[in-house]
Amino acid sequence: MILAYRIFSIISYPFLFLFIYFRLILKKEDPRRFKEKLLSSHFNVKRKENSKLIWFHAASIGEFKSIIPIIKKLDSYEKNLEFLITTTTFSSSNLAKLELANFENMHHRFFPFDVIFLIDKFINVWKPKKIFLVDSEVWPNLIIKANQKGIPLALINARLSRKSFKRWLLFPNTAKKIFGMIDLFLCANKETKGYLEKLKIQKVNYEGNIKLISKINFQKIDEENEKRLEESRFWIAASIHKEEDIFCLKTHKELKNVYNDIITVLAPRHIDRVNKIKSLSEKLGFKTQILNKDDKIFDENEVIIINFFGNLQNYFKYAKSVFIGKSTINKIKHDSGQSPIDAAKLNCKIYHGPYVSNFQELYDDFRINNISNLVEDHHDLSKNLIIDLKKISKKEITSPQYIKNLERDVLINTMKLINNFLYDEIN
Repeated sequence: MILAYRIFSIISYPFLFLFIYFRLILKKEDPRRFKEKLLSSHFNVKRKENSKLIWFHAASIGEFKSIIPIIKKLDSYEKNLEFLITTTTFSSSNLAKLELANFENMHHRFFPFDVIFLIDKFINVWKPKKIFLVDSEVWPNLIIKANQKGIPLALINARLSRKSFKRWLLFPNTAKKIFGMIDLFLCANKETKGYLEKLKIQKVNYEGNIKLISKINFQKIDEENEKRLEESRFWIAASIHKEEDIFCLKTHKELKNVYNDIITVLAPRHIDRVNKIKSLSEKLGFKTQILNKDDKIFDENEVIIINFFGNLQNYFKYAKSVFIGKSTINKIKHDSGQSPIDAAKLNCKIYHGPYVSNFQELYDDFRINNISNLVEDHHDLSKNLIIDLKKISKKEITSPQYIKNLERDVLINTMKLINNFLYDEIN
């Protein structure tokens, strides 16, 4: 299987240029830097003399944010270290510019495609001492090449879904060989730890989800909108899927029977559905607004549909209660649930349906500690929201100290294992 993958990656290389071209048209690639993914001539290196380079690969914004506290901790220990951070998305590169602007020893590059000759060249020019892959970024050519060159490799916040596990089970020898080349696993959940152990993988650890330690990045929003949110009675339905639109709108209808001034903020997972949601909302008789990034919230509207990504934290900041979607849909119950971490870190009371398999442990833990509640239907959700909305502050309905303690413990325990992994090179 490994040989087949390596051959396929080489054969597919010419087609990757076409793939990037279409992504450029869709404005999903950086027009100035896309060649970093495709051409070894653009693997430009700016290194200090006699430094030791640690390479972190985090695919997108969420993964990138989760490793920044770790990198800053390591940077404080040893000044002879340099850090290379690779990502794949345009949005993550923009965030990297902001986060790394004040650090001379931190570099950002786009991750080259996992084609053997690109990976070989990339490693040769950057010469990393250790490599950290984040989340589910398991790239066979990179792992094999690092192993051949004797570069220790760790997979942190490792996440293996039930679906992925079943795919690896079809090729147990390949799984054992690829994962066996990784020197350290820090799992995002106990489920992943169990799956890796069933694949006969060693050196598997679980210390909590490192996204808990990531910094919340607030983006600037319209001052009037911010004031409106601060003063309004509202709740948020975040990352909702098609089947959950009516669920949330029925909840809004029941809330109106108690709070005539209630505002429902809907943040669909796929924003191409905003017009359909608006139509459905208006059919139910609700005054509805599609909110683009620079729009003002109009006073007369009661259902606000968010038509952009990346700024939901500003809304969590002022909301007492949040329903997180992809949690009520039976047909995707084995790939269900969205991350509750940002809402929890901003001290919102979290509600969700029965299907949260992707983040089961977090939701279970949050329920035990009065941070989240499982709701059976829209009646159950509206009943809970009515109680929450009576409270004066968030502190009355959730446990902010527990989140702070959890964040601290995850950071401490994770850093212990990472320091042990790096010990030989750093000291």
